[in-house]
Amino acid sequence: MMILNFLNDILWGYVLIIALLACAIYFSIRTRFVQFRMLGETIRLLGDSSNDRQTSNDPDNHRHVSSFQAFTISLASRVGTGNLAGVAAAIAVGGPGSVFWMWIIALIGASSAFIESTLAQLYKTKGKNSFIGGPAYYMLYGMKCRWMGILFAILITLTFGFAFNSVQSNTICEAMSQAFQWNNLYVGLALTLLTLLIIFGGIHRIAIVSSVIVPVMALGYIILALYIVISKIHMLPEVISTIVSHALGWEQVIGGGVGAALMQGIKRGLFSNEAGMGSAPNAAATATVTHPVKQGLIQALGVFTDTLIICSCTAFIILFSGIPINSSVQGVQLTQQALQAEIGNSGSIFVAVAILFFAFSSILGNYYYGEANILFITRRKWVLNTYRILVTGFVLFGALASLETAWNLADLMMALMTLCNLVAISILAPQAILLLKDYISQKKNGIKSPTFNKNMFEEKIRKNIPYWD
Repeated sequence: MMILNFLNDILWGYVLIIALLACAIYFSIRTRFVQFRMLGETIRLLGDSSNDRQTSNDPDNHRHVSSFQAFTISLASRVGTGNLAGVAAAIAVGGPGSVFWMWIIALIGASSAFIESTLAQLYKTKGKNSFIGGPAYYMLYGMKCRWMGILFAILITLTFGFAFNSVQSNTICEAMSQAFQWNNLYVGLALTLLTLLIIFGGIHRIAIVSSVIVPVMALGYIILALYIVISKIHMLPEVISTIVSHALGWEQVIGGGVGAALMQGIKRGLFSNEAGMGSAPNAAATATVTHPVKQGLIQALGVFTDTLIICSCTAFIILFSGIPINSSVQGVQLTQQALQAEIGNSGSIFVAVAILFFAFSSILGNYYYGEANILFITRRKWVLNTYRILVTGFVLFGALASLETAWNLADLMMALMTLCNLVAISILAPQAILLLKDYISQKKNGIKSPTFNKNMFEEKIRKNIPYWD
C-alpha cells in the first residue's frame, strides 16, 4: 500500500497533471477549440447515425455498431463510479474547489478526446463481428511501433478489465451495504455471475444493454439533481462561489488547498470522463461512419455529458445538503448521506440503485476495452476466455477489497496508460487535424454528410490505413 501511495504521489503530483493540461491546451489551440465551435454539428450527428450505416460501402454494415451505440458504449464506461463516488471522494479530500478543476479539465480535455477518437476511426480495422481499433492500433499503423501498441494493450487490459472493474464492484457493494445492509460477498457473487453471462455474448450484447441502460439511468439521475437544484435555486450562486473561491482563493493558495483541489479535480475528472486516457477510442473505432471526424466529435460530446452534467449533479447534491465535508466519509456513502439529507431515507436507496446501473454498465464497457486490446495481441480463443474469467474474478475481488486499495490500484494503472496514450496522440495529432480540415471543407461545400477518401491525403497516411479502402 505504501508503494502504491508513493508512485501515485509522483505521477499525479507532477508528471501526469502537467502532461494532461499541456496536451489539452495544445489540442484545443490546434483545432481552434473544435469542442465548442462544432457543438451544433456534434449534436446533429448523434441523431443522424443511421445514415452512416446506410451509406457505408461495407456489405456487412448491418452487423456493425452504430455511431450512437459506440457513443453509449464509451459513455457506459465514463458514467459510473467516478460520477457518484469519485466526485464525492474529490470533494472530501480536495474540497469544493476540486469541482472547478473537474470542469476545466473537461472543457479543454474534450479536445484530447476528439483527437484520440478520430485517430481510432482512421486506423480501425475489421474484426470478426465488428470494427476494432484504439490506441494500440494507431500506435501500430500510424507510428509503426508495435511494441508500444502491445504495451498499451497490456496496460489498458490491466487498468479497465481488472483495476477499474474492482472499483466499480467495490462501490456497488458499499452502496448496497449502506442502503440495505447486504453482505458484500453475496452482492459480489451476483455481480460476478451477471457479468459472466453478458460478456460471453460479445460486443453486440454490450451495445444493446448499454444503449438501453445508459440513457435511462443518466436521465433519471439528472432529473433528480435538477429537482434538488430548482428547489434550492437560491443557494446556487453561493455554491458556485464556494467552488470557485476554494479553487482560486488566496486563502487556499497560501494554505495549499489549491494544490489538493487541483490534483483531486483532475485525477477524479480523468477517472470519470477519460479524456486523453485512451479508453474511449476503443469504442469509437467500432462505429460505422463515413468520416473519422464524426466519431471524434461525438466522443468529445461524451466528455461534456459526463463531467459538466452528471458530475456537476453529484457535486450540487453534496454541497446543497449542508452535511459536513471531511475525509471521515468518502466515496459513494458521502453521496448517499447527502441525498438522504435532501429527500429523506429514500435518498440512500436511490443512490444504491443508481450506482448499480451506473457502475454495472461501466463494468461492461471496461470489459470491452480489454477484449479489443487482447485481440490486438493475440486472437487465440483460450486467451480471450481466460481474460473473461479473470475479469469476473476481479469483480469479486473488488467486492471484498477495501475502498483505499481499489482506488489506489486504479489510480496507478490509469496514470501509466494515460501517459502512454498522450505520447502517441501528441505525435499523431497533425493527422487528426488534417482530417478535421477536410471535414469542415466538405461541409462548407454543401456536403451534408462528408465522406473520407484516403487518396486525398498524403502518402504516409494513405499507405497505413487498413480499413478505408
